[in-house]
Amino acid sequence: MASADTAPTTASVAARMSTLDRFLAVWILLAMAVGLGLGRLVPGIDQALAAMEIGGIALPIALGLLVMMYPVLAKVRYDRLDTVTGDRSLLISSLVVNWVIGPAVMFALAWIFLADLPEYRTGLIIVGLARCIAMVIIWNDLACGNREAAAVLVALNSLFQVLAFGVLGWFYLDLLPGWLGLDTDGLDVSPWLIALNVVIFLGIPLAAGFLTRFLGERRMGRERYEAHFLPKIGPWALYGLLFTIVLLFALQGGTITSRPLDVARIATPLLIYFVLMWFGTFAFAKMIGMSYDRTTTLAFTAAGNNFELAIAVAIATFGVASGQALAGVVGPLIEVPVLVALVYVSLAWRKRFTADRR
Repeated sequence: MASADTAPTTASVAARMSTLDRFLAVWILLAMAVGLGLGRLVPGIDQALAAMEIGGIALPIALGLLVMMYPVLAKVRYDRLDTVTGDRSLLISSLVVNWVIGPAVMFALAWIFLADLPEYRTGLIIVGLARCIAMVIIWNDLACGNREAAAVLVALNSLFQVLAFGVLGWFYLDLLPGWLGLDTDGLDVSPWLIALNVVIFLGIPLAAGFLTRFLGERRMGRERYEAHFLPKIGPWALYGLLFTIVLLFALQGGTITSRPLDVARIATPLLIYFVLMWFGTFAFAKMIGMSYDRTTTLAFTAAGNNFELAIAVAIATFGVASGQALAGVVGPLIEVPVLVALVYVSLAWRKRFTADRR
C-alpha cells in the first residue's frame, strides 16, 4: 500500500484499473437490473432461491460471498497484523462507531422516518445492528484502504456480532422503546444463526485466504506470489460481488418493483445513514491524525452493514414475505450504489492527505 506522501491521484489509479474495475459502477447497476428483472419476470425464482438454504443461510448467496471475499483475504499480509492490533485508537474507534453510534443512529432514523410503519421500522433497526463482515472487504480494497486493518476490524466485528447482536436487539426493540413510551417489538434471535453466519461469511474465506497466502509464499516466495498469483485470482472478487448482487435482487425483485413507494420510504433513512456514518467517521479519523488507508478502512467498516445476517434474522423471525424482510433486502439496494460512489469519493480525497503532510 502506497503511503500518503506517494499516493497516486484518482486519474492515475483509474488508468491502472482493468476494464472490470474501471466500470465497476456500471456492472453493479447492470447486475441490480438483471436481478430485479429475474425476480419480476421469472415466476418462482424467489421461492427457488429461498428454498436452497441451511440454517437460515441461502447457499447460492453464501457461495457468491465466499468467492467475493477469498481473493481479497488472500492478499492480506498476515505477518503484519500486529501493526494493526497494536493501534488502540483504531480498534477503540471501530468498536465505538460500530457498536454504539451505528445502531443508535439507525434507531433514531427508523423512528423519525418510519414511525407509522412498524414492520419496516423494525427491519431497519435490525439492519443497523448487523455490522458488516463481508462486502466491506471489497469496498475497502477498491478504495485502497489498509487490507490488514480491514481483516482485523472485520474479525473484531464478527466477535462482537456473536456476543452483542441479541442483547442489542433486545435493547433497541424492547427496552429503549419502552423507556421512551414507544411501541416495542420482540426479537428472538438464535445465537446459532449468528455464529453460523460469522463462520460462513468470515471464517471460511479467512481460513482459505490465510492458507493460500501461507502455502503460496512458501512455494513461490512473496514477490512471485504477489506479482503472478494474486492478479490471476483478483478478478474473481468482483465476479463474486456481481453474482451476489444478481441473486439478492432476484430474491425480492418482484416485491421491490411492485411496491416502489414502500421502497422509497425505507430507502430515505438508509441513504441518510450510509452518508452520515461514512462522512462522519472519515472526518473523525482524519481529525485524530490517522493515515489515509486506515481512515478509509474505518469509514467503510462503519458505513457497511451485514445485510446477509439482517435478512436471515428477519426471515427467520418474521417470515420471508414480511415487511422486516423487505427492509433488509432494500438495504443492499441502497448500500451498494452509495458505497461504490464513496469509493470514488475516497480515492479523490487521497490527495488531501498528501497536501496536509507537505
